[in-house]
Amino acid sequence: MKTLRLAPLALGALLFSQCTLPDMTLLSSRRELVRRALLVMPAVASQPPLYVWHGSGTPGPLSVNIDLSEQKAYFFKGGRNVGWTYVASGRSGFASPTGSFRITEKIVNKRSNRYGMIVNRSGNVVNRYATAGVSRVPPGGRFIGAHMPYWMRITGYGVGLHAGAIPHPGSPASHGCIRLPRDMAETIYQHASVGTRVTIMH
Repeated sequence: MKTLRLAPLALGALLFSQCTLPDMTLLSSRRELVRRALLVMPAVASQPPLYVWHGSGTPGPLSVNIDLSEQKAYFFKGGRNVGWTYVASGRSGFASPTGSFRITEKIVNKRSNRYGMIVNRSGNVVNRYATAGVSRVPPGGRFIGAHMPYWMRITGYGVGLHAGAIPHPGSPASHGCIRLPRDMAETIYQHASVGTRVTIMH
């Protein structure tokens, strides 16, 4: 009788140990992935992360796929996904282009020559949403182009990727450019080269 009672217990212990071993391995690999990845949370912790990057040690050229319907960009090196980020593309009336592009210019500290603000002769802002050549500049005042750090041009008519505000992750907000969170823009700027492919789709 004792042998019969012990048999199910031994079998249960064996099954339990076989079930927990893969789970612990999976947990370990998950911890390793999170440890290596650069995971940046937004200001409100209940919201999803703004981006994830784990491509610094991955060889191969970078490519970028941007999904406007998701307002996200996905990054690949050597065919492997190495991260993603929320973006802010062109809002209504300022649609971002779609298609296949190449980065043709990189400038660390660029200002827009089209959109920005106007200050008066004292340096006080009189128009925060100005368009060069359209908005009135008071005597002694001047137009100051919007700051676009880590600029990566993809069209000949002024559209590119750059650091900028993502006010509502998942929603468009720009004048047509693809805004990236600042730290992610700096990271992509470091890994992208002139000629890097950027694909934008709906």
